Amino acid sequence: MGKQYPAISADTQAFIERQHVFFVGTAAADGRVNISPKGQDTLRVLGPNRVAWLNLTGSGNETAAHLLEVNRITLMWCAFEGPPNILRLYGTAAIYHPRDAEWTELLPLFPSLPGARQILVVDVDLVQTSCGMAVPFLDYRAERDELNDYMEQRGPEQVEQYWHNRNTRSIDGKPTGI
Repeated sequence: MGKQYPAISADTQAFIERQHVFFVGTAAADGRVNISPKGQDTLRVLGPNRVAWLNLTGSGNETAAHLLEVNRITLMWCAFEGPPNILRLYGTAAIYHPRDAEWTELLPLFPSLPGARQILVVDVDLVQTSCGMAVPFLDYRAERDELNDYMEQRGPEQVEQYWHNRNTRSIDGKPTGI
C-alpha cells in the first residue's frame, strides 16, 4: 500500500521515465481546482528533489495562475501497464518564461517543441506511492501530433497572440504571468 519518501529514488525516476502521461494538480485559495494531463517528452528529473517540465501552449493556463497565488503543486503518474503503481510528487514550483535567463539554461534539456510557453521547476518535498490496483491496463499506441502541428502552422507570432488572447487569465480570472 502507500509509502512516503523524502526524495526521488533511482527506481522512482525509472518509473517516471517509462510513463507516457502524467497529471498536474494545483489550486488557488478559491475558485476551481485544476488537474491537467501532460504528455510528450516534456519532463526531466533534475535531482532527488527536483523535476522540470516544458509546459506547452494549451487552451488555458490554470497551473501558472494557481502557482502565482498559492505555490503548491502535485504531479501524479499511474502505471497503465506492468505492476500497479501510483506515484505522486508534492512540492512547490518556479515558473520560467522565454524572457527569463533560466529558460535559456533549461530549454536544452527538452526536445524542440512548437508552442513551448513555460518551464516549471518543481522542488519536491514529498514522494508518495500507492497501490494503483484499481487503475486499468491501457495500451500506449503513439503520441498525438495535433498540438505540435497546430502550433507549427501558426508560427511564433500567432502563438504569442494566442497567449495574449487565451492564456493571460485563468478561468477564474486570475493572472497567469505569461
